[in-house]
Amino acid sequence: MSRYGYWRDPLFVLASAGYALNRWELKPRLAWPFLHAHFNDLLLIPAALPVVLWLQRRLQLRPHDQPPSGAEILLHLSVWSLICEFIGPYYLHFGTADVWDLAAYAVGGLAAFLWWNRPQVKQPARPT
Repeated sequence: MSRYGYWRDPLFVLASAGYALNRWELKPRLAWPFLHAHFNDLLLIPAALPVVLWLQRRLQLRPHDQPPSGAEILLHLSVWSLICEFIGPYYLHFGTADVWDLAAYAVGGLAAFLWWNRPQVKQPARPT
């Protein structure tokens, strides 16, 4: 299995760029409800999880540099969902609880899992 790139992972770079593009360019100019309500939610796992896993690796809380596993994705998806859709709205009084946000987190997490755990294509050896 290949070593995971954290900050250099193509999905992380794409998701982070998509988040920034939506946050500062698209939402102010376009009134599409999906862009305002759920697009960034799709990007939660692909854009935030690599940063958290990198930090965990630096703190020696993550013992390897493999791509995120299904268990890691589910754990972080559960924790962030609990914080953003339950604790935040009901106890800290910020944000709103929305089941569609949970669905977007899950779809983004599933897409990220499939990308990070896709079969790697072996490159043929170059003749020397």
